[in-house]
Amino acid sequence: MTDVDGHPGREDGAPAGAADGDRLAAAPGREDHGAPPVAAGPTRKDLQLGRRLVHLANGVAVATAYALLFTHTQVVRVFGTIACLVYVADRVRILYPELAERLPGVNAAFFRAEEQFRESAMTPYVIAILLTALTFPKTIALVAILTLAIADPLSAVVGIRFGRHRVVPDKSLEGSAAFFAATFAIAFALLRPLPGVDGLQAAGAAGLIGLAAAAFEMIPLRLDDNLTIPLLVGFSAWAVCRALGIETP
Repeated sequence: MTDVDGHPGREDGAPAGAADGDRLAAAPGREDHGAPPVAAGPTRKDLQLGRRLVHLANGVAVATAYALLFTHTQVVRVFGTIACLVYVADRVRILYPELAERLPGVNAAFFRAEEQFRESAMTPYVIAILLTALTFPKTIALVAILTLAIADPLSAVVGIRFGRHRVVPDKSLEGSAAFFAATFAIAFALLRPLPGVDGLQAAGAAGLIGLAAAAFEMIPLRLDDNLTIPLLVGFSAWAVCRALGIETP
């Protein structure tokens, strides 16, 4: 049955517009309660090793540049600019999907299915690095940035491949153990060389930072972990170092 415009009509006599609305509601990736559409493709439960390697490489490069090349003022200016550019590019990708369709391989490789129609993880990632650099002393900021760069993707890969013991949905003890181990190693490596800090003191601080970070990472928040991880690790590391009398430049 068709209407006067040649479009499929409703056999129950409802207007054609209602049929169109029903087809939209029933389209793949759409829920009846009006949730945003989700395109077919990889999700956060998939390995996506290419994406995770880019995540790791970006964070390590940023931390290395901050440690060796940039002052605090310089890194804030640089990442303020990068954050603006990433945000604008992401909005263009969302609002002008016809441009993204010209590069289907990029979408498939670097964006999850749930990011096809909404903000990608890169936006909170660069904003978090900017906020971390703004808020914390340099050593603490480096611990937080490297935890985001290394511990986060490592725990995801370990959890997806080897996770067997679930405590909360989508989180495994194996993944959390990997997160703790990576955070401990990062914090110890950055705190031990500080003046007046011995191995035991650095290990104690690193252990407390790692425990706080791993425990927080297991909480199933709706906030993007690219934003929450570095800020939580930064505040935890700052508090632990203050409590243990570790001066962080």
